Amino acid sequence: MGDAIFKQRSGYLGVGIVARCGILTPDQLAGLGDLARALDCQYCKLTTRQTLIFIIPEDRLEDLRAGVTALGLQVGVFGEIVRNIKACAGNKDLCQRSLSDVFELGGVLQDRFMNRPTPCDFKIALAGCHRGCTDPQCADYGIIATGKDTYDVYLGGRGGSRKPIHATRIATGITGKGVEDLLAWILERYDALAEPRERLCNTIARVGLEAFLPPEGFLEGYRPREDNDFLTFAGL
Repeated sequence: MGDAIFKQRSGYLGVGIVARCGILTPDQLAGLGDLARALDCQYCKLTTRQTLIFIIPEDRLEDLRAGVTALGLQVGVFGEIVRNIKACAGNKDLCQRSLSDVFELGGVLQDRFMNRPTPCDFKIALAGCHRGCTDPQCADYGIIATGKDTYDVYLGGRGGSRKPIHATRIATGITGKGVEDLLAWILERYDALAEPRERLCNTIARVGLEAFLPPEGFLEGYRPREDNDFLTFAGL
């Protein structure tokens, strides 16, 4: 676990910069441009995880840290940890299709969980509607808004692999607070059940999905569905 800083074959460093769910203010965007020029940045690269990578000389790293912090941003994280939260432009100001404010929820989850140690890297994705622009079904913990402060949760997905895996829906109709509480439970179970460097989908394949589902009464209104296809946390 550590910062998202990678030595390139050219000798330069690639440094990931994290904003809140990939959203930048005009002042932050302008400030990053000024910072890139001041640091002799060779390239700026947008990533699929909504981070921005600066390719800079190695001796300018501490200047980059200071400049990023001054803009209210931070150097990204990498390794056996919860990664930065990937969320769509999901609120009334950013997307006409948004059913709930996933930008706000994503910020809450990032503030609480990002950089938390995990057995292997752990990725979270939120989508504001069924279109799933952020690929929540290919994340370890995927969240899809189905209404105002109402979400479905998917567990155990994996993208960016030769063998991608779709996540399984484990909860429906829960609130943002329920999403947060359920994530805390899942991470504790993952710590307890996983082997070192074992991705969540592989832990689920080894011990079974049931080992990751909370007991009845864990969240107010929890009840299993009769078809046992997924679990419902109603009334949260």
